[in-house]
Amino acid sequence: MSVRIKAVVDRFVKELKEALDADIQDRVMREREMQSYIEEREREVAEREAAWKAELSRREAEIARQEARLKMERENLEKEKSVLMGTASNQDNQDGALEITVSGEKYRCLRFSKAKK
Repeated sequence: MSVRIKAVVDRFVKELKEALDADIQDRVMREREMQSYIEEREREVAEREAAWKAELSRREAEIARQEARLKMERENLEKEKSVLMGTASNQDNQDGALEITVSGEKYRCLRFSKAKK
């Protein structure tokens, strides 16, 4: 009788070990799948982040170029204005002359008259 009990216990232990081994294998496989999924998602996120940073850098460079172009255009406009319009300053001279500077040259106007329409 004890041989039969021993055989039943041995068979139970064997089946239990097989079930535990199968469970361990299943858990290891699920862990590998999960790790693979996590690595793939991290790679996707890193790629999107790199693309976003590249686009941001490109846009910042374009903004800097446009700002430089705008600054140059503004400086050119100021130069053109000073050349075309001249710089007029009313001096408190005793003779009441108006001094006008055009392209760095000073002109004095002693008499004024209204423009004819």
